[in-house]
Amino acid sequence: MKTSIGIKNENLAKVAEVLVTTLADEFVLYTKTRKAHWNVEGPDFYNKHLFFEAQYGQLDDIIDDLAERIRTLGHYAPATLREYLALTHLSEHHLESNDSLAYIRELLSDHESIIIHLRENIENFAVEFRDSGTSDYITGLLETHEKMAWMLRSHLK
Repeated sequence: MKTSIGIKNENLAKVAEVLVTTLADEFVLYTKTRKAHWNVEGPDFYNKHLFFEAQYGQLDDIIDDLAERIRTLGHYAPATLREYLALTHLSEHHLESNDSLAYIRELLSDHESIIIHLRENIENFAVEFRDSGTSDYITGLLETHEKMAWMLRSHLK
């Protein structure tokens, strides 16, 4: 059934295209944060293990909400690793060590990349595509990533 919510179909498709890429970024970041949670080592292991767990929990909620936003707009959310890797802006790196600071630097860089991508699209959603709902949603998502990045950045001071 066709989605009829006051936004042109071609605009819904363009919005969904950006959201699908964002979903791929979120899933890759989630996976990298899980890796940090599982593999972190060092004298701060326990605290960082719990810290990374809290962060991947937030990302899990983001992924679900984002996929549901895509469906709300009448499009399908990608759900395979192959699709995510083809769509993401992020890259996977093999870290030289499993210390918390190496993971934190990498995850912080990814959050900042997502923040920039989101910020670049907020106005497009509202003005060009006439979708203030997605613009508002993305603004909230941006704020969540800014806070998560701040939490990561605070460990590097």
